[in-house]
Amino acid sequence: MTTAPRSPRLLLLSAVVLAVAGITLLGMPHGQVPQATTKPAATDARADTDPSSAAAVSPAGRPTASTSPAASAPSVLESALPPHGEGIAGDPAVQRNLEAAWPSDLPAADERVLLAAGRALLRADATGIGRTQWPTVFPDPDGAVAPAFASTGFRIQAAIARRDHSPEKAVVHLVWAGTDRGGIFTDLRITDWHFTRTVKKGTTTWTPQPRT
Repeated sequence: MTTAPRSPRLLLLSAVVLAVAGITLLGMPHGQVPQATTKPAATDARADTDPSSAAAVSPAGRPTASTSPAASAPSVLESALPPHGEGIAGDPAVQRNLEAAWPSDLPAADERVLLAAGRALLRADATGIGRTQWPTVFPDPDGAVAPAFASTGFRIQAAIARRDHSPEKAVVHLVWAGTDRGGIFTDLRITDWHFTRTVKKGTTTWTPQPRT
C-alpha cells in the first residue's frame, strides 16, 4: 500500500509555524519560561449569628460520612498539614491548622456537644465500639456490617464543629488515623458528620442527618 504525498500547502504552513515558534523562543531571555496566570481562590463567607442555648444530641437518623480528602474544610489545610506518618507529635499542628483554616462560628456549648457526638459516631462507625449508643444510626450493631478498622491504633488527630451554611445545620469535621482490616495504617483521613438543629422548650438538639 502506498501513501499519498503530502500537500505542498500543508508542508509550507508547517514550515511557517515552526519558524514563528523558533523566533519566539529565541526572543525570550535565557532560562525564562512562560508563567501561568492564576486566579485567587474565592473565600466562603459565613454568617456569625447563631442563638445560644443549652445543647443535646439525639441519636436519631443516619449521619453522612465522607472519607474523601475533598471534604468541607478549606483546601488551604492540605498544604499546612504535617507529613504523613508524623505520629501523635504532629496532631497538635493538625488541630491548629484546622482551626485557622475554618474559624469558629458556633456557640461554645453547641460546639462541645457536636464534637463529642462526632467523635463517638466516627469511632463507632470505624471500629464498632459504641454502636449501641446510636440505635437508629447502627440498627444492628452486632450484625452484618463489620468494622473496617481495628480499635488498636485508631485515633482522632483533630476535630472541629462548624456551622454548615445555616444556623440550623452543623458539620463536625474530623481528621483521624487507623489501621484497616488489611493491616494498612493511614493517617490524615478525613470524615464529616452532618447535623440539623431543633429547639424544643429552650433546649437545642443536634440530630445526625439521614444518609442520602
